[in-house]
Amino acid sequence: MGLVAIRGATTVNVDSAEEIKSASVEMVKQIIEKNNIKPESDIVMLFLTMTSDLRSLNASSAIRTGMGWQHIPFFTSQEPEIDGMLSKCIRILVQCNLPVEQEEVKHIYLGEAANLRPDLQTKG
Repeated sequence: MGLVAIRGATTVNVDSAEEIKSASVEMVKQIIEKNNIKPESDIVMLFLTMTSDLRSLNASSAIRTGMGWQHIPFFTSQEPEIDGMLSKCIRILVQCNLPVEQEEVKHIYLGEAANLRPDLQTKG
C-alpha cells in the first residue's frame, strides 16, 4: 500500500450550481471506478481548483453532498489566472493509499479538459 496522487479535470458549459455539481461528481465517480478506490478507507484528501469564472458552487461542496462523503478532507482554491488558460475548469488532485505504483493510476480528464494532458489520458 502506498500513497499515490490521481489527477483529473473537467469543464462546464455555464457557471451554474447544477452544472458544477454534475461535472464534479461525474469526474470523481470516474476516478473512483477506474482506480478501484474505496473512498472512506483509501482517500487521504482531495485538493481542487476552480477557475475564477466559476462562482455558483464550490466544487468541494458539490462532491461532498453529491457523493455523501462526511469524513474525507477537501480543500478548494482558485486557479491562477493565466493568459490563454482553459475557462470554466475544475481540477482535482486525489491523494490515496492504494496497492499500485504511481504510473499505474488512471487520471481522468473530461469535457474540454481532455486537451490538458493527453499524455495522461486513460485509453478505452
